[in-house]
Amino acid sequence: MEKDISKILLTEEEIQEKVKEMGQLISEDYKGQEVLLVCVLRGSIIFTADLMRNISIPVKVDTIAVSSYGSQTKSSGVVRLLKDLDEDITGKHVLIVEDIVDSGLTLKYLRKILEQRNPSSIKVCTLLNKQERRVHEACPDYYGFIIPDEFVVGYGLDYDEHYRQLPFIGILDPKIYKG
Repeated sequence: MEKDISKILLTEEEIQEKVKEMGQLISEDYKGQEVLLVCVLRGSIIFTADLMRNISIPVKVDTIAVSSYGSQTKSSGVVRLLKDLDEDITGKHVLIVEDIVDSGLTLKYLRKILEQRNPSSIKVCTLLNKQERRVHEACPDYYGFIIPDEFVVGYGLDYDEHYRQLPFIGILDPKIYKG
């Protein structure tokens, strides 16, 4: 699998250091409160697990699944809800945990449906912020790294359900996904 990576963008060590910093910041910002982490499946599951271990305040976790990619490398432009939350978020502090924010379409969709459920607050935490691709206003409250407009995999991010288990984030060789 590593042979399919044209360049390692973020090492495992860089990622873990940033996740630790983000966990500390979130703990400070929500001090004295409980936060519900909403893990956006499947890409952010590894990030959410590591982030939880670096947050020192009470947290709960739930999952939601949406899709706008399928097996493509660019968004289809249509977001579909595949799995809804199990928790009632009324009156709760919700932190949406994403792996990557690029066009902003998915995040716009998630905020809209979750705001209708009357949480106390909604914030967004993403590991990767791909600002060059932003089409919809979607500014994450917490982000780890600003990255270039490249197709990245690893640390939960995939191409056609492959490469998620890589401990680093790398740029996928375009020959792989352009066939």
